[in-house]
Amino acid sequence: MNEKYFPKVELHLHLDGSFLPETVWELGRAKGIAMPADTLEGYREYLRATQHCKSVNEYLERFDHPLQVMQDAPALTRITRELVEFLSAQGMAYAEIRFAPQLHVQKGLTQRQAVEAVLEGRRQGMENCPGIEIGILLCMMCVGDESVNWAANCETVELAPAYLGRGVVGVDLAGAEGIVPLRKFAPLFRRASELGLPFTCHAGDSQGSDTVRDAMDFGAKRIGHGHHIYEDPALCRRAKAEGVTLEICPTSNIQCKTRASYAAHPAKNLLDMGIGVCINTDNMTLAGVELADEYRHCLEEMGFTAQDLVEMDRCAIRASFAPQAVKERILAALDDEAAADAALAAAGKID
Repeated sequence: MNEKYFPKVELHLHLDGSFLPETVWELGRAKGIAMPADTLEGYREYLRATQHCKSVNEYLERFDHPLQVMQDAPALTRITRELVEFLSAQGMAYAEIRFAPQLHVQKGLTQRQAVEAVLEGRRQGMENCPGIEIGILLCMMCVGDESVNWAANCETVELAPAYLGRGVVGVDLAGAEGIVPLRKFAPLFRRASELGLPFTCHAGDSQGSDTVRDAMDFGAKRIGHGHHIYEDPALCRRAKAEGVTLEICPTSNIQCKTRASYAAHPAKNLLDMGIGVCINTDNMTLAGVELADEYRHCLEEMGFTAQDLVEMDRCAIRASFAPQAVKERILAALDDEAAADAALAAAGKID
């Protein structure tokens, strides 16, 4: 596999965790926001310390400063454009970037204006980098008792259909797991289904397999993280039968202490069971990884083969909410790459 040209696909990537540090530093200083360090290098060091967080909730605190910066349209547009350009430079063929519009209304923006600012950044980034396709996922949030932000979550669901086919590809539920039972959010997903919205759902990361079951009961065919399904063999069999894809984020899982190590992660076992698995970074900046780094962890520490990586990329694009023409083009590119590697292997030029 030629890592440089391998057409990468990422489905689980948060905008507010995948910013350029120098941009958030520059905008934070310009806006008078109190930053956690006195210099850009100090801020970079603060971000690098994310790997030492003791829990998911401590990890989530790292989003505070970028979110404070991302409260106006120019900042949202710039940070989105820069992320698209950064992904393109990594050889990304398709990525879905997710963000929660309700988290960007603290300084007067509406959810609609936040969505339009992100879509403008997507447009600019794709215009500057013609080889990449980007879909935007709108996140609902679990921030406490489900009643706390119910109206905001409903607004996100009702807003999304207006932008389907214009860059938005679906919705998600993100935030802290375990505050309230996931099943409490079922009406939101029923409404998404009524509106014809594709959706994924965070589940089975800091909490157990019961949350994955809840998400599957909503009708989710993609689960954000979901690795704790491994502790429930019957649910694993159901996931395989229903064609569910798990959006696995290895480094994030380890940093958030939801898995002890790369070697202890069950992702390879889940793939071998026949469950759809794809590899993602979750938060490139906070996790300090690019997708190529995650691939190397897969090969060197998690038991995956190069052929597994190709199959997981195929799984990712098939499970994506991309237009069918985009899926077919990327699948063809993956087939071409696999055929080229097979030819080189047959000629004895690669292992």
